[in-house]
Amino acid sequence: MDVRSFEAPAGERLDVAIAQALALSRTAAKALVDDGYVTLDGRPVGKPATKLQGGEIVSAIVPPSRPALVEAEPIEVAILFEDPDLAAIDKPPDLIAHPTATVRTGTVVNALLGRMELAKEDTYDPHRDDYRPGIVHRLDKDTSGVMVVAKNDAAHRALSDAFKKRLTVKEYVAIARGDLEDEVRLDAPIGRHPVERQRMTVGGGNPKEASTSFRVLARAPGHVLVKATPRSGRTHQIRVHLAHLGAPIVGDVVYGRASEQIGRQALHAFRLTLPHPRDHQAIAFFAPVPADMVSAWLALGGSWPVEGEPDL
Repeated sequence: MDVRSFEAPAGERLDVAIAQALALSRTAAKALVDDGYVTLDGRPVGKPATKLQGGEIVSAIVPPSRPALVEAEPIEVAILFEDPDLAAIDKPPDLIAHPTATVRTGTVVNALLGRMELAKEDTYDPHRDDYRPGIVHRLDKDTSGVMVVAKNDAAHRALSDAFKKRLTVKEYVAIARGDLEDEVRLDAPIGRHPVERQRMTVGGGNPKEASTSFRVLARAPGHVLVKATPRSGRTHQIRVHLAHLGAPIVGDVVYGRASEQIGRQALHAFRLTLPHPRDHQAIAFFAPVPADMVSAWLALGGSWPVEGEPDL
């Protein structure tokens, strides 16, 4: 919490002085006093109308503002499959998985609220910053492709357990700048970058084991079309591992550089296989490689490996 102090002006009401000094509304300032967040010369004071003598030190604890309500939005998201337990969607780029303390709109949760039942929707508080009904795994904001959500609590537990125990198979296609051998498996732990805290890196702070298999599907001048199969689920794993191999993903401004061919990182989750939460039988969901990635690959001088979709 943020503690802010100032010298009291003479003759002013306490709540008015707080509102002026801290750039708050009069109502918000009054609530701080009423809720016991204000002291005068170190002593608690509970009356907003207290007259100030002048020169006292007013200290106020300003709690973080409560996040806004998360509401349904008319965001276009393709439903690949739906039954009473789960739904598989084709997440477009520029959409994060769930709301955060600072992002309350434009998420997968916003897109699905009102369209279907989501696990724990009735018990989660939509004002909370960790409001994420139905979410059992995530894709990066600018990664497109298959994402599964749970529609009831039993399915949520089963799917979360499947991801935790690595009973799922996640397959991606990426366009990388540089070159790779036909088949590569990289086992390299990933941790937080020691300086740039928004980035991950091989090694880094508190590294955790990470393994990814890569297979080159096609080649173009200075670029490769790659199938990536992560064996673990670390933040930014495929992006970090490809950059570590000297072949960063095209359009990835965090681990590589911007691209004239595509306006986001060229990474797509094209297939996800997992045990169904009801009968535990394997079920696979497929999302076609989007047009922006196909166009980017062709613009780089490549040819699409097979009519329609690569031999993934």
